[in-house]
Amino acid sequence: MLNKAQIQFCLEQIEDMFPDAHCELHHSNPFELTIAVLLSAQCTDALVNKVTPKLFEKYKTPQDYLNVTIEELQDDIRSIGLYRNKAKNIQKLSELVINEYGGEVPKDRDELTKLPGVGRKTANVVVSVAYGVPAIAVDTHVERVSKRLAICKWKDSVLQVEETLMKKIPKSLWGATHHRLIFFGRYHCKAQNPNCPECPLLSICREGKKRMNQKEKKKLSQKR
Repeated sequence: MLNKAQIQFCLEQIEDMFPDAHCELHHSNPFELTIAVLLSAQCTDALVNKVTPKLFEKYKTPQDYLNVTIEELQDDIRSIGLYRNKAKNIQKLSELVINEYGGEVPKDRDELTKLPGVGRKTANVVVSVAYGVPAIAVDTHVERVSKRLAICKWKDSVLQVEETLMKKIPKSLWGATHHRLIFFGRYHCKAQNPNCPECPLLSICREGKKRMNQKEKKKLSQKR
């Protein structure tokens, strides 16, 4: 596991690589962000961003989502995976936002998780991005990078990864670190073919060293 100084080194290097890391989901208010993150489950941000311009032009308020049939809403998000279930959750979420929260998405993470289709990760994204509340949302990129770098353990659950990162990273950096880890995982330390040879963290990355050693062994075996 990395020590405090090594973790700080990682964070500084990743910040240098992606100083402008940010939420890539297009939105103009907390409600739109909530819908966008809900749609992004098991789906890429890029695909969601292709759907939301027309969606947000048509549906501007929670009530708008309730003024159409479930079939019409499904058609509007059909290109997104799990669109049937997501459409159902959007309408239930919209109804709850109106009836329980006065039409406004709540600022409290625990309240947010009461909304249909909103899990802990989505809630953390919303409170952090929309409301500036310190939080670390653990998506597939954050989890992968944290484990490859040995900031967290391979066996850790998503919640354990979040708790570990919160302990090891200053609270003031939670929001920024969340975005930087996502960019690092999305554009550099990818699930398939991570760019280990050009990685500034290779000297302390156990996974990177392992991959480089495997490549070297493969080259040697091919020469024989």
